[in-house]
Amino acid sequence: MATYLTPGVYVEEISTLPPSVAGVATAIPAFLGYTEEGPTNVPTRIDTLLDYEQTFGKAQPTAFTATVADDGSVSIKEDDDQTLYLMYYCLSMYFKNGGGSCYIVSVGGYSGTLKKSDFGDGLAALAKEDEPTLILLTDAVNLTTNTDYYDLCVASLGQCAKLKDRFGIFDVLDDKVDGFRQGIGTNDLMYGAAYYPYLQTSLNYAYTETGVTVSGADTTTGSYQTDTKGITVTYSGTESAPKVKILIGTGSSLDFEVTGGELTIRNVLTGGATVTEVLAAWATWKVGTGNDAAGFDIAQAGDGSKVVTSPGTTGKDMTASLADIKDAATQLYNQVKTELNKERVILPPSAAMAGLYAKVDRERGVWKAPANVSVASVIGPTLKITHDEQEGLNIDPTAGKSINAIRSFTGKGTLVWGARTLAGNDNEWRYISVRRLFNMIEESTQKSTAFAVFEPNDATTWLKVKAMIESYLYGLWQQGALAGSTSDVAYFVNVGLGKTMTAQDILEGRMIVEIGIAAVRPAEFIILRFSHKMQEA
Repeated sequence: MATYLTPGVYVEEISTLPPSVAGVATAIPAFLGYTEEGPTNVPTRIDTLLDYEQTFGKAQPTAFTATVADDGSVSIKEDDDQTLYLMYYCLSMYFKNGGGSCYIVSVGGYSGTLKKSDFGDGLAALAKEDEPTLILLTDAVNLTTNTDYYDLCVASLGQCAKLKDRFGIFDVLDDKVDGFRQGIGTNDLMYGAAYYPYLQTSLNYAYTETGVTVSGADTTTGSYQTDTKGITVTYSGTESAPKVKILIGTGSSLDFEVTGGELTIRNVLTGGATVTEVLAAWATWKVGTGNDAAGFDIAQAGDGSKVVTSPGTTGKDMTASLADIKDAATQLYNQVKTELNKERVILPPSAAMAGLYAKVDRERGVWKAPANVSVASVIGPTLKITHDEQEGLNIDPTAGKSINAIRSFTGKGTLVWGARTLAGNDNEWRYISVRRLFNMIEESTQKSTAFAVFEPNDATTWLKVKAMIESYLYGLWQQGALAGSTSDVAYFVNVGLGKTMTAQDILEGRMIVEIGIAAVRPAEFIILRFSHKMQEA
């Protein structure tokens, strides 16, 4: 109480209400992966995909090869000698599935090879952040060896167990279920969940027109023109798809060869050859070799400018970029673009699951299992899992490492059909919702009771702490987070001398609070029992 020395009227405000527990956020994922730009190993909070683009850039353009067949059809193939960085696509899936604020930990740029040590540094930086509650390894699934990925999963589980405020969402590599179970060990399994298989998303690849190589072209017209001011090759033979090649050489004179429906012009110098030179050599070769019936003919198409030294943009055996044929072969250009738009990104499921975690937490609560919910922006899982096949995924009698399946159901779409942690045989921590509910309550009460540190360790402080926690748990029980027909059976809070503390505890400055929670659990197996009822009348 204040001491007053001067006569007057003084106002004192007396606090009569106990402090309250503020629930912490439950679905703030941290994505670790490679980005186009931005700070490295600096956890950065973003709220939208636009925020990500402004800080970390966009997706790395994917290189493709478009091959034009003799019948004019186009086939697209992703180039094998490139690294596909997944971070941008994963963020897109996250937001499309209901995700909100999250953290980005860039472990490097779009160059070099993926390294386990990059992700290790990213995890170390993430450990210093308090807000993230989910860990996703994104690009780590593409590490050179599967063992490196499994080691990072183990490290993530260890961080979750140490900090007790986060949960890991992991991907099972394609067709590597047994390898995943073998590789992640047995420690801290309650702090993570795994999903299988990969998802065929509806996302398009990012690419540049200069990064798309077009091989072959539409030659059914039987005409080949190297340049508007060069030469025109016409064909009148029996072949339906004639071919023309122009080969660079060092010979002193131009040479020609006709094989079936293919004309080859050889020994064109690097600097090219003039129309006059080509026509003169063609006339000599044609007469001298008696090839008048070859079906090909070459005519002047311009004013004598040089012939290009590589196949032009409408030649059968050309190799050009999509940008090169944009003006010269508009029909082919549009055909390739149409086929490219049919290519869809295949992604591991963890990013979509993080979005669903956020959506379910926001709409229902962290105590609702993130299962039996639709996955957005997907065509379907890359592998169809049957009822019988899921038995071995959901329940692992050997080590209890449950793997949650993502399945396609007729008339329903793609659904998450599993809600277990990796500790699938543990009666306490079998379900994701139970583990994450405890994470939320533990973190919330820990932060809210900080006011009592260095307060008198007496009945007044104990009452404040107990009332504060009980009020918080009562609110959760009303929302359906805790099981029980009355609040008394849903939870308990004990604190006090002779209850949770001894005199020695008080002498040593300990205030011990015991909290018991009856968490609701998902109805994983619904069993309907039918029997015949005997006729009574």
